[in-house]
Amino acid sequence: MTLRLPIRAGITAFAVAMLAAVPALAAEPTVNKGDNAWVMTSAVLILLMIIPGLALFYGGLVRSKNMLSVLAHVFYTVCVAILLWAIYGYSVTFTGGSPFIGGFSKLFLAGVTPETKAATFSVGANISELIYVCFQMTFAAITPALIVGAFAERMKFSALALFIPLWITLIYFPIAHMVWYWAGPDAIADAAAAVAAATDAAAKAAAQAKLDEVMADAGQIFSWGALDFAGGTVVHINAGIAGLVGALLVGRRIGFGKELMPPHSLTQTMIGAALLWVGWFGFNAGSALEASGAAALAMTNTFVATAAAALSWMFAEWVVKGKPSLLGALSGCIAGLVAVTPAAGFAGPMGSIVLGLVVGVVCLFFCSVVKNAFGYDDALDVFGIHCVGGIVGALATGILVAPALGGTGVYDYVAAKVADYDMVTQVLAQAKAVGLTIVWSGVGSLVLYKIVDLVVGLRPTPEAEREGLDLADHGERAYTM
Repeated sequence: MTLRLPIRAGITAFAVAMLAAVPALAAEPTVNKGDNAWVMTSAVLILLMIIPGLALFYGGLVRSKNMLSVLAHVFYTVCVAILLWAIYGYSVTFTGGSPFIGGFSKLFLAGVTPETKAATFSVGANISELIYVCFQMTFAAITPALIVGAFAERMKFSALALFIPLWITLIYFPIAHMVWYWAGPDAIADAAAAVAAATDAAAKAAAQAKLDEVMADAGQIFSWGALDFAGGTVVHINAGIAGLVGALLVGRRIGFGKELMPPHSLTQTMIGAALLWVGWFGFNAGSALEASGAAALAMTNTFVATAAAALSWMFAEWVVKGKPSLLGALSGCIAGLVAVTPAAGFAGPMGSIVLGLVVGVVCLFFCSVVKNAFGYDDALDVFGIHCVGGIVGALATGILVAPALGGTGVYDYVAAKVADYDMVTQVLAQAKAVGLTIVWSGVGSLVLYKIVDLVVGLRPTPEAEREGLDLADHGERAYTM
């Protein structure tokens, strides 16, 4: 039976040809300076999309009395995530241990030096491990930062300060391990080569056992065959469902549904959205981990899917409400970025355009019709855009990866070729990944919110909320006039 291993990055025809030419016994992996430079740049681009990008996007959408509060929530989240990642997050996410969480062999970045290497998605091609640490660090920073938009304007800073490190530790790190941890192409290629080179039954059995062990060294969702190029499950569904749970538990803002709560600065929201789009190229194209054709495909898809979703949302809103709004176009832009994230390195450009057109309308429906029908106060539509958009993108990845639809297919490192594609099997794997992420993050976040509520309380007093969290929590104003 042929073993098939899905990977997070799409493989271009050139990469497939190069991999097929790998000798039976692979040489020592080497580091390419161009790949190093690209992933370093990508990490900085992702930081740009969080601060100031996400902070300005969210901040412009709230009332002026809470602008500084939102900025503080996002900035704090980035700082605490970076430290937790360096102390133990990298270790428990990207080392072996169990299908659900890694171990402590790289606690405090033990053994990680300027000389150590991290695998990419090509046999024999590595990047410097410290660069990989920093790149993945930015994913750990942006994911919890997305959550704060759901309960904006009515959660105490002390509650956020306790919730975020708990959530990163117990929700983000395990999900990231389950989706993205695997033994890597070099280990699999070497083990497969050993099986092929074995000359007698005993040697072949031993080599096959080693190959099976290497193949089993993966996170639970990865082992199911689910594809997530840059974080549809890990980042967006994960954060989106946690945001919805938080919005429901914290409750509606005072005056919600009775008072107008318009964005105080769509100008800043526009600037933030533009920075998010720019930074997202690091998010998506950087996830190829190489300056390669796969990165070029992810870059192209990040352009076209985003533009399609922005226009889709804007025109659908124009038809329904009679006017095309800038906020609608910006919301569609983010929805498109979210949906293409898991598919960026797998789908073809035309498939990505279709994905953008679909997700713009779907997210508009959830952010207006569904939200109004149920009456929940997801202040900045974290659930309607990130969770719903992430689900659409994750499921669509299982379809758009099909070579017949212009996708890359799924590369099999054991057979050293693109595997036969089965849409039903792949979509089922995607659905299982979505389901586990929703349950893990939804139930886990519920427990953590309850703990935080018992320890410090989630909401400020009504008087503090009416005054605004800028003054109540921070003693500062975003604006002096």
